[in-house]
Amino acid sequence: MDEKALGRRLQLARKRAGLTQQELCQKAGLSYSTLAKIERGAIRTPSVFTVAHIAAATNTPLEELLDLDMPALGSPAPASSKKRSKTGVRFVYFDVNGVLVRFFHRAFTDITHDTGARADLAENLFWRNNDDVCRGDTSLEQLNEVFDKELHTEGFDWKSYYMKSVEAMPDIKEFVEWCAQYYEVGLLSNTAPGFLDGMRSAGLIPDVNYAAVVDSSKVGSIKPESKIYQAAVELAAVEPNEILLIDNERPNLTAADKLGWQVLSFDDFQPSESIAHAKELLAF
Repeated sequence: MDEKALGRRLQLARKRAGLTQQELCQKAGLSYSTLAKIERGAIRTPSVFTVAHIAAATNTPLEELLDLDMPALGSPAPASSKKRSKTGVRFVYFDVNGVLVRFFHRAFTDITHDTGARADLAENLFWRNNDDVCRGDTSLEQLNEVFDKELHTEGFDWKSYYMKSVEAMPDIKEFVEWCAQYYEVGLLSNTAPGFLDGMRSAGLIPDVNYAAVVDSSKVGSIKPESKIYQAAVELAAVEPNEILLIDNERPNLTAADKLGWQVLSFDDFQPSESIAHAKELLAF
């Protein structure tokens, strides 16, 4: 067993699960010093039972952590069995708003109807504060307080308006499932805290095994800032030119392109055409 390679796989599994070393220790019943040494490759031949506990805590197939080409019945195929497209893609990142789901502009109409406020006022308030909320610098509660103050309401709930107005993109479910069958896939989204989990629970986001979920509010950075792309490359664990970003915002795509990623502009008004183009890029 290559202890250092195993340590890198365990560290990647932990980070993909969004866990700190301390959190993983608590979930897997390990001491901090033991986990730190395993991730550094400083423990020769760690117990398979220890690795199994880490696999369970990170929701990662044990065979994948041990780099065995023998997936358990019903388990996702290990990364080593995934495809590489003719263009060199091994990992696909999906934006959420504008790609996996239709955008939430109807929420502003609902706010106007419920509060009597001008539609442009509600929309301006949102966009004025959205970047800070998506970075995690401003809490959702603070955003709601801004709406309450400016719209003269009480108990405003932006997440409720958002969840009622957003809807799954047509044809996207089948496409994401197809991608996940042949490639490692992930989410890369500018989003407020808890919104990705809410959409996944509501069935708005296709239910596949996302190898990496890059949530701006957890990373502390939004697209097109470089920090969020750096985090995404680390979690993808492939070279930048092996990543395809599917996004509907040109600044986000340009930033990824400058970093060496492959990119595809998604037209949410013509999703079927964008999906067809993406399948051409992902042909293997």
